[in-house]
Amino acid sequence: MKKKIMTLALSATMVFALAACGSDSSFSAGSSASSASASEKKPETITIRSLNASGEETDLEVPYDPERIAILDMACLDILDNLGVGDRVVGSASTSLEYLQDYVTNDEIENLGTIKEADMEAVMACEPDVIFIGGRLSSSYDALSEIAPVVYLATDTEAGVVESVRKNASTIASMFDLEENVDTLMADFDERIQTLSDFADGKTAIIGMCTSGSFNVLGNDGRCSIIGVEIGFENVGVDADVDTSTHGNEASFEYIVDKNPDYIFVMDRDAAIGTDGAQLAQDIMENELVQGTDAYKNGNLVYLEHPAVWYTAEGGIQALDLMLQDLESALLA
Repeated sequence: MKKKIMTLALSATMVFALAACGSDSSFSAGSSASSASASEKKPETITIRSLNASGEETDLEVPYDPERIAILDMACLDILDNLGVGDRVVGSASTSLEYLQDYVTNDEIENLGTIKEADMEAVMACEPDVIFIGGRLSSSYDALSEIAPVVYLATDTEAGVVESVRKNASTIASMFDLEENVDTLMADFDERIQTLSDFADGKTAIIGMCTSGSFNVLGNDGRCSIIGVEIGFENVGVDADVDTSTHGNEASFEYIVDKNPDYIFVMDRDAAIGTDGAQLAQDIMENELVQGTDAYKNGNLVYLEHPAVWYTAEGGIQALDLMLQDLESALLA
């Protein structure tokens, strides 16, 4: 009788154990099903707002969470790097920017030419899921689009550099479900801009770049526009309706004397692009005429310390940080 009871008890224990195992197995299968379901809900593509070959904003369907990225714009590479998806880059244009050198020196990343001239065969060979370009390659937009979707982003001077960076970073982040990271990456820029803006209030400036031995004035419609638009220096170098967005307009040094601004900001284009044998911006600017201006006498002739960033990478997160550092070190130190 005792033996029978023990047998029944043992049987009951085994049934309970099997039921428990069955329950665990069922739970595990359910979890797998949920995971599979979540995985299945991941979209293959999403639609973003990007520029077309004419520089007009339009809808663009791109792969969601792309694995293979071709980069032909340093501002976009900067943003991708800060978002933590730089390991997806399979090909990149060359650059002299120190903070992006890992993408140039890595033998596993194909050299795709320059931000002005893409090596189309190299782009095709790296089999990208998506290609990022800037304005210098807008003429190649259609040809590149035959290889993969082309994300073309730019800085909108009317919106301002900071808002353009925020918008473009959000656009890129949406492709990887990383939108929540953008606010963190942009956290202190508004405060830094405000501090510089408070300093610039009521002050005049001429903003320009040295190129091929000349000084070209820049307006608020292109390069270095952050100084006049967001920082708020009164840009007396050009009239508001004069187009200077590409390389500025050549100005005489007598013109600078006549305007006699409180500050002169100089970006050295030849240094930015590594022009061999080019005359240094300091040698061009510090002539007898400029030395007679209030800006020079008061120590307010400012050479932007990172010209390659200002000229080739405006629109990136790290680039924006370095641009503000250039202004902060010159104005607030």
